[in-house]
Amino acid sequence: MATLSSQMNLIVEKTKNLIQMCEVLQEENDLLKLEVQSLKVAFDASNDKSKQLEEKVKALAVARTLDSETDKGAINEKILDTKQKINDFVREIDKCISLLK
Repeated sequence: MATLSSQMNLIVEKTKNLIQMCEVLQEENDLLKLEVQSLKVAFDASNDKSKQLEEKVKALAVARTLDSETDKGAINEKILDTKQKINDFVREIDKCISLLK
């Protein structure tokens, strides 16, 4: 049988090992938190870029509708449609501004 002193030494050694493992895991956790934060920033930037590109696509579609029509009646209708789209864009921008506040 092991003596009381050797059992205490074993417990102390195991405790030290657990403390070291805890410190290593804490460092790993901190690194993972930084990585998550970095990925969130990249994701948000990617979403912003995607939204900007979607807006450009909408603007190009509006510009194409104006350029592609030659009929006067169709042009007037397209102008009204374009004005409506511009008003929609302004409303979306206003919503975004209010959300930022």
